[in-house]
Amino acid sequence: MNVTVYSTPTCPYCKLAKKFLSDHEVTFTDIDVSADGKKAEEMIKKTGQMGVPVIEIDDETIIGFDEKKLKKALKID
Repeated sequence: MNVTVYSTPTCPYCKLAKKFLSDHEVTFTDIDVSADGKKAEEMIKKTGQMGVPVIEIDDETIIGFDEKKLKKALKID
């Protein structure tokens, strides 16, 4: 399973999302879009969203911290 989190260091929902993933022992790549303009553009192009977090789980994209959607995508009960 490939999990990527587009985030910023000051975003409280990003912190919640990353904590949720860590608590469930999900390995993920964290991309700080405030420090990487190219990745920020990539995120906006993929989703049409400027807000973070944007979480990609394989081919599914979750915008914002939505625990219910994360659990479903990650197959966590």
